Amino acid sequence: MHPYFNHIQLGYLGFVPFLACIAWTLMTGASANTVQAFQFYSFGILAFMAGSLWRAGQQTQSQAILAVVVVIPYPLLSFLTLEWSLVYLSVAYWLVYLIERLSPMWQEYHKDYQKMRTVLSAMVFVGHLFMISQALELSA
Repeated sequence: MHPYFNHIQLGYLGFVPFLACIAWTLMTGASANTVQAFQFYSFGILAFMAGSLWRAGQQTQSQAILAVVVVIPYPLLSFLTLEWSLVYLSVAYWLVYLIERLSPMWQEYHKDYQKMRTVLSAMVFVGHLFMISQALELSA
């Protein structure tokens, strides 16, 4: 068993609440509470993901700045509509993924971990697109 096995399991388990919100919406229809629960969970996970990029002494200054820039807009998101907040989150997940991919540490990660990060980033993005459509339906 490689050292990233637990990270991979936890990564996929972290997707379960996203999936639960999507499943609940598919079963019961669009609900502001479900879309907001998805949004709040997404905020928390994105903050965690961006925080994991802070590796003292293992990144360039520009990578450190990018890791911080991802979470700086959080307070400003309260002024956005739910739809635009979800758009920001969907883009920010890809930004965090790209920052991680460009880090020198990426090459040291196990190929299964790299695959998990790619798959989860795509799944989270698609989940956000679905929830954006639900938020648009609610606002119509």
